[in-house]
Amino acid sequence: MPNEERRRLVLVTMCVAQFLAILDVTVVNLALPAIHRDLGSGMSDLQWIIDAYVLVYASLLLTGGTIGDRYGRKRAFVTGMALFALGSAVSAAAPQLDVLLVGRIAQGAGAAAFGPATLSILTQAFPHGPQRAKAIGIWSGTSGLALVVGPIAGGALVHTLGWQSIFLLNLLVAAAGLMAGLMTVTESKAPRHSRLDPFGQALAVLWLGALTFALIEGARLGLRAPLILTLLALAAIGCVAFVLVETRREHPMLPLALFRRPTFAACNVVILLVGFGLFGSFFFLSLFLQQIQGYPAGEAGLRLLPLMVAIVITAPIAGRLAGRFGARPPMVVGLTLTGCGLLALTGVGVATPYAAWWPALLPIGLGLGLTMAPTNAALMGSVELPRTSTASAMGSTSQQVGSLLGIAVLGAIVTVKLDEATRRAVPGLSEEVRDRLSDARMGSSSGEVPVGVDPQTLSDALNQGFVAGMHRGLLLGAIAYFLGAVTAVVFVRQRSDSGESSTDTERQHTA
Repeated sequence: MPNEERRRLVLVTMCVAQFLAILDVTVVNLALPAIHRDLGSGMSDLQWIIDAYVLVYASLLLTGGTIGDRYGRKRAFVTGMALFALGSAVSAAAPQLDVLLVGRIAQGAGAAAFGPATLSILTQAFPHGPQRAKAIGIWSGTSGLALVVGPIAGGALVHTLGWQSIFLLNLLVAAAGLMAGLMTVTESKAPRHSRLDPFGQALAVLWLGALTFALIEGARLGLRAPLILTLLALAAIGCVAFVLVETRREHPMLPLALFRRPTFAACNVVILLVGFGLFGSFFFLSLFLQQIQGYPAGEAGLRLLPLMVAIVITAPIAGRLAGRFGARPPMVVGLTLTGCGLLALTGVGVATPYAAWWPALLPIGLGLGLTMAPTNAALMGSVELPRTSTASAMGSTSQQVGSLLGIAVLGAIVTVKLDEATRRAVPGLSEEVRDRLSDARMGSSSGEVPVGVDPQTLSDALNQGFVAGMHRGLLLGAIAYFLGAVTAVVFVRQRSDSGESSTDTERQHTA
């Protein structure tokens, strides 16, 4: 097979895999009521169908990246896709919730193995310069596409074929990706880093797992709940122990010296801030459309389509711009544009028609498209080829932590504003009743209006409280993007700071 044709097939395969990993975070949401009817589990238990995947995926990303660097990126990709396909088959055939959760855990572990490998394999397949930047731009655009396709595809499949069809589709796509990876990907690995760091791996899983679990549950229980504070303390202790251990290892799983490279450190900060602003804002805009403006879930997803279309269109262009002008200019422009778009949305009220505010989605989408590809390209260019899977895994981990942190923090802000609005509108309600009403407005439960309370007055108060909290959250998201722009200006270099020639450090094995 000619090299150019092989590269194109590798690009398509890696984009499909990345699409699958991100899609599975969102596609299951609309299937929860149908799963509830068929399997008979409580709605709080059903939430773990989503959370089990995210928890395992985020906890194992660094492990998956280091395994790819040391034992082969193709091997990690193929193994991960096979495990994901197996998890999809188990989920589709699950007769009860426990079995379904086992399948979701397998999917998360598989995605953690093949996810970091996708960007690393692209880095190996495409040379430095415009070709690599363009490929990474296309790869980055698939993430935005998956975010909007997930809810829409999930709703359509559940409505027509049942909830099992979601996992059967995953199985088919994963099987196709597995075969394509076997046929097109050239094996590569780092010859100097042949030993694993099991103690470091265990500590990484411990602190990332505790942090992820705390942020997932913190969005529901509140960040000041005793369980959440305990988990955050455990995560902090585990992180400190991880740093101490890794600084003393001859072959650490994550060389902490990488963070002394300005571009590597800055790109991870930017990725975390992008995740914080994007997923938090996206989550609450979706709730605003459904809970406040009354759109069905599928239609709410379509209303956010301008944002995602802008990302998909702009990301490949941004890759070319980064290849020509360097990563910093499109990053700064993109982060600033996105921040301005989020600021514009702070003027949206309860009764503001969609036609009046959808144009604000365009600068957000254009800005995100301009940001993601150059940031990923700069991140991968800041390390030697033997560390590309580890760098990719670190970037994905930063995104996951930022995303969960955004949902938890913005959720806490909205919850406080809902509580304040309820106190003002209906004085004297117990804390339990106020919490139940807030949960109902957030879409996590059903709430009954207390006896003697005017339903319209209560509904208006809750709507106003939600919007006030959303405004604060959008403002916080905008600040995060402006901080990201400043970080890019100050720390992102226009050339690679890996400090090592890639041709001298990487051993290639033809598949």
